[in-house]
Amino acid sequence: MPPHKTPLITHQITALLITFAAYAAFHASRKPPSIVKSVLGPEVHGPNITNDTGWAPFNGPQGPHRLGELDLAFLSAYSIGMYFSGHIGDRIDLRLFLTIGMVGSGLFTVVFGLGYFLGVHYLGFYVIVQVICGVFQSIGWPCVVSIVGNWFGKSKRGLIMGVWNSHTSVGNIIGSIVASSVLGFGWGWSFVVPGVIIMLVAVLVLKFLIVGPRDVGLELAGEEEGVEMDSEGMSLVGSEKEGLEGGVGVGEAEGGVEVAEAEGADSAVAIGFLEAWRLPGVAPFAFCLFFSKLVAYTFLYWLPFYIRHTAVAGVHLSHKTAGILSTIFDVGGVVGGILAGCISDMIEARAITSVAFLLLSVPTLVFYRIYGSISMLSNISLMFLSGLLVNGPYSLITTAVAADLGTQGLNSGNSRALATVTAIIDGTGSAGAALGPLLAGYISTRGWNSVFFMLILSLSIAGLLLLRVVKSEIKGKLNEGKWLWLSRISH
Repeated sequence: MPPHKTPLITHQITALLITFAAYAAFHASRKPPSIVKSVLGPEVHGPNITNDTGWAPFNGPQGPHRLGELDLAFLSAYSIGMYFSGHIGDRIDLRLFLTIGMVGSGLFTVVFGLGYFLGVHYLGFYVIVQVICGVFQSIGWPCVVSIVGNWFGKSKRGLIMGVWNSHTSVGNIIGSIVASSVLGFGWGWSFVVPGVIIMLVAVLVLKFLIVGPRDVGLELAGEEEGVEMDSEGMSLVGSEKEGLEGGVGVGEAEGGVEVAEAEGADSAVAIGFLEAWRLPGVAPFAFCLFFSKLVAYTFLYWLPFYIRHTAVAGVHLSHKTAGILSTIFDVGGVVGGILAGCISDMIEARAITSVAFLLLSVPTLVFYRIYGSISMLSNISLMFLSGLLVNGPYSLITTAVAADLGTQGLNSGNSRALATVTAIIDGTGSAGAALGPLLAGYISTRGWNSVFFMLILSLSIAGLLLLRVVKSEIKGKLNEGKWLWLSRISH
């Protein structure tokens, strides 16, 4: 390597750290609404609602419903915007596009907080701000996944992205701490400070983020002789091409790295939205994520409320204790994401790993509902295990699977589909994320058993949607001479 060349590993670590910080900032700026709900909403004493507290229009008898509508407005806009942002991201500079998303998110987070300082009590103002903020927030995920996917081959992608995906929990923790620490000065500051933080991180992205190896004269290449290369330099060995033909978008090729001078402008044309939907594996994983994210976001929005209203060892916990205890689910999710990525790398089968986690999560949720209230130990243990199994496949699909499917060498070697595929998968999942908390709000009036039945049914459907992909993965392994013990068992 020439002396003036920066080592590849330095660029990879830098890309991981900057994108980690960027998406953690996105999540930190999403936390204020959940932190200030108790301040905006009315005070509830048993069946009575006090109107002299809170912030109009959220402090009346319909206050909790109005707060739920804000969540729905944000998540719906985020879900719809995801499809468009991924399509645009494949056509323009991802660094600039990501910066625009961060600045826009920060700006409208601040605007929401200005409602406090300006004394705004009009529901439409807050709904419109949340919708616009959701659109800007939708830019983040397709961009960061595309950039990380550009820098890493598939052999270690599951593990790397499993660790990297902990930025969601880190961002949630930072956002909670920041918003809570300034809440005493007025709820508007809980929006202004996180909004300013994400705009400051946007400057870091604009100045230092490098989108891919070719931007600095590097090129991903195959380690084996005769390895066919697609238009982005990702290796396509025979096993991967067989997997694509069999309907599986997750290959086994391990890309090495060689130094090369950056070639001229990329001749590949970005893939179309409908073409991306037709890529093998995209639709099954997208609809699987719909139901997986429905469950994950129902826990995100309702778990503290559930803990608060469910006695643990015969004792009802305070709001603060319930909120702190609910973070155990997120801790389990971090472990689950890393574990799912590591396992999928070892067995080289993303769908099989996802289905295994989904199937195990069903009895775990049953046990959590039945035995979680017996003691604090059982509550924490089962909540941690639930988070691990629920968020494991959710993390794997939104990161490694999306990156694998987006770099398939289809359509005459065109792999300019990473941001589009990522947007399709997470956008479909975000539709489930918007639906889950809304359904939980209505179904919970029938009792929490009904809510858990909805969650278990959703996880079961998510697993069933991947069965065809699992079958293709197993068939591919048998054709390669691997997992022969399965054929002996089946016969």
